[in-house]
Amino acid sequence: MTPDAPARTTLDKAADENFPVAPFFLPRAWRADLMAVYGFARLVDDIGDGDLAPGGADARLLGARPGDGPHALLDALETDLSRVFDGAPAAPATPATPAAPGASEAPAHPLLAALRPTVRRHALGPAPFRALIEANRQDQRVRRYATHDDLLAYCELSANPVGRLVLAISGTATPERIRHSDRICTALQIVEHLQDVAEDLRRDRIYLPAEDMARFHVTEADLAAPTANASVRALVAYEARRARDLLDEGAPLVRSVQGRLRLLLTGFAAGGHAALDALRAARYDVLPGPPRASGHRLLRRAGAVWRAARGEG
Repeated sequence: MTPDAPARTTLDKAADENFPVAPFFLPRAWRADLMAVYGFARLVDDIGDGDLAPGGADARLLGARPGDGPHALLDALETDLSRVFDGAPAAPATPATPAAPGASEAPAHPLLAALRPTVRRHALGPAPFRALIEANRQDQRVRRYATHDDLLAYCELSANPVGRLVLAISGTATPERIRHSDRICTALQIVEHLQDVAEDLRRDRIYLPAEDMARFHVTEADLAAPTANASVRALVAYEARRARDLLDEGAPLVRSVQGRLRLLLTGFAAGGHAALDALRAARYDVLPGPPRASGHRLLRRAGAVWRAARGEG
């Protein structure tokens, strides 16, 4: 396996997301930068979820052992992330030209090496990347969320940094846009949790707030069933409405930008709406497997979001 093979495996997962990660209509530089951010975020999640490619190649690239668990791998990833924000890459050391004292060490993992030019091109800081790592550390120690506010605080780490990075890369970040972006990103994270209730439970994680489970008389045993009973469906429908409200609150973000960035953000918002439509079409029975939006449903939602952004509907 070549050193770049794990990176390709990770980046290929972009096709499975609810929203387009770096669509063809964007400038080539934007696509490269967005894929660099996606590659990092996907790698962090795969480490946290234990979904790395078999064989231990990612661990070795990070300087860890293939058998190391998520805690050790996230620590190794954060160490490699620090190299992204160091000074200029050092030339490879040879017997004739040893490395200069204090020279910056290049990131070891190909996905972080690809991230370094993006960070420098847009003067990105480390905070959003470290937040994504911290979210996955939290996944190792927090398996249940008592309240909706607790879940929103988790999404502040796990989802919102990605939207903020998109705005930074496009040079359009303002406090108001960041606020609206946070609403959309949190909604997309909640939608993903609703799609993956059964998969998350197999990992001993529940992202449905305990207070809401109690309100709808849903037990963990109910979530482990092959199909959802009426109480589970009512709970999922309730959380889906909350996610829809967040998408609507974030809608001004799409209206506030123009051109190809508006197209991109339309795709993000439409992906969330289309996924919620798929949940509704499945009558909120998420336990047999995650309901996914069809391409037709996504295009229909994208048209609606686009028209609303132009004030046509």
